Amino acid sequence: MKIRLLLNFCLLAWGTAYSQTTLKHIPETNTIAGTYLLISVDNLLANGSRVHLYGDNPHGILIIDDKGNYSLQIVSEGRSKFAAGDKSKGTDEENRLAIQGNNSHFGTYTIDTGKRMITFYIQHASFPNWEGAKQVRPFEFDGKMFKYTVPAPTTGGSVTGEVVWKRVE
Repeated sequence: MKIRLLLNFCLLAWGTAYSQTTLKHIPETNTIAGTYLLISVDNLLANGSRVHLYGDNPHGILIIDDKGNYSLQIVSEGRSKFAAGDKSKGTDEENRLAIQGNNSHFGTYTIDTGKRMITFYIQHASFPNWEGAKQVRPFEFDGKMFKYTVPAPTTGGSVTGEVVWKRVE
């Protein structure tokens, strides 16, 4: 009986020690989760120059939760108001500028920390062609700044997009 009790105690102690060392290898809570404000949205041209897609001071917010959901909104700086004050009565030009000056989408995401890739699974977007799309983006993250690149932006051509966000403290 004493031997069985001692054996059970040893197994329990070994199991506890093993699980504690094993749990250390399980990734901590998703450290990328948080709220971010937009710093820049640029297209990088082959010659090294930058095009500020939403102006010199674009506005935006990215919210990433630790359950795999995200929401992203980007708007151009200095957007003009509709003359009629009613979006259903906007002119063709007002509507065109409003759409071109807006990029929003939401859905779920996954992160491959080993490859430094984030994948957005877009449920709905201001650009309807993205709905249902999966977008894989290489990223850099230092705890405060989150930057990802867009290998083939919707503007086309041989450019790479770069989006930089700063975590809200």
